Amino acid sequence: MRKLLWELLAGSKGGINRARIIAQLKKRPYNANQLAEILSLNYKTIKYHIEVLEKNDIVVSAGKGYGILYFLSDKMEENFAIFMQIVEKFRGSDTEVYYMGDKMTDTIPVELIH
Repeated sequence: MRKLLWELLAGSKGGINRARIIAQLKKRPYNANQLAEILSLNYKTIKYHIEVLEKNDIVVSAGKGYGILYFLSDKMEENFAIFMQIVEKFRGSDTEVYYMGDKMTDTIPVELIH
């Protein structure tokens, strides 16, 4: 799981957005439109990253149509501490990750959103 999360989060430009999606879904389930609003991202961007996360068994969905809700998979829930360790390592890189306490914030400067 550690290698997979490193690849999904640190191995690509979209990793920060995937990390932000995972962090939001840890709080509660959301549909794609809600995630787009909360994270100030384009709906299509959210759908793309959700597809990547679903394909890798990080996120699962329930429901049909527009109201499909996304949840963290049981596998991701069990390994959330690994996720937090990886995100913590971003602090030492040139990638900016914003925190309040032990949680990523919901708002970041617009110029940092990919």
